[in-house]
Amino acid sequence: MSCFEGKVAVITGAAAGIGRALAVELARRGARLSLLDHDADGLEEVTHRCEAIGAQVLAQVVDVTDWSDVQAAAAATTSALGGVDSVFAAAGIIHRGRLLDSDVADIERVMSVNWRGLMYTVKAHLPAVVSSRAGRIVTFSSAFGLLATPRYSAYNSSKFAVRGFSESLRQELTSTQVSVTCVFPGGVRTSIVRNGLFAAGEHRDAVIRGFEKRVARTDPEEAAAIVLKGAERRRARVFVGNDARLVAILARLAGGHYQDAVPAVGRFLGRVRRQLRRP
Repeated sequence: MSCFEGKVAVITGAAAGIGRALAVELARRGARLSLLDHDADGLEEVTHRCEAIGAQVLAQVVDVTDWSDVQAAAAATTSALGGVDSVFAAAGIIHRGRLLDSDVADIERVMSVNWRGLMYTVKAHLPAVVSSRAGRIVTFSSAFGLLATPRYSAYNSSKFAVRGFSESLRQELTSTQVSVTCVFPGGVRTSIVRNGLFAAGEHRDAVIRGFEKRVARTDPEEAAAIVLKGAERRRARVFVGNDARLVAILARLAGGHYQDAVPAVGRFLGRVRRQLRRP
């Protein structure tokens, strides 16, 4: 019997990627679902799929960056489903580009969705989760929340913030039976880069091809299974993919020295690619 059977799970970013895969897998495990996303069409599609499995689903089109919107969604979930046992704050957006070339609005958008939206989601649902006595909060950082890289300063900032938020909250809740699990995905086959924000001068198509061919190694369904296993065991950290585990080891062993090594490796690989393209 799954620990999620008959329990209420809230998922943001439920219309696509890991959020969608979590919704489907939790439906299979007998959970009752509150699915939140700004994408109405994608949300409708995943709702129908979960209902076909037999799950009770409350679908809400929500802007996670709007505190009033998130509060209303939390109230609706509690009213319709009788409470909240688990929260999976999976909504996210990525941005690539040098700070000099980046639009401030894009940077603010990334921070607003990835950190503020996650914090709003957790805060709005936390009273109900605490009342459930054995609840679970699952947040989503990234391998970029363990080790920073050039051209991803906005995304790095948001994911480091999620990591700090999650670790602080886990300590705050030690007097309760609520656990906080922070997830660090590596490259997962989702549309996050294809739907991402890019600064001026970035080669969008090339970045997307590179991510989808060389980086995105883990299927969303496999990622969801790893996340749920970690949440069930109430682990503080869950690494999705061998690449995320490797980054965690590198960050721990290299300390601050990686900040000099990563740009040097990037320059070397750039030279190799240019050489290979020459006739």
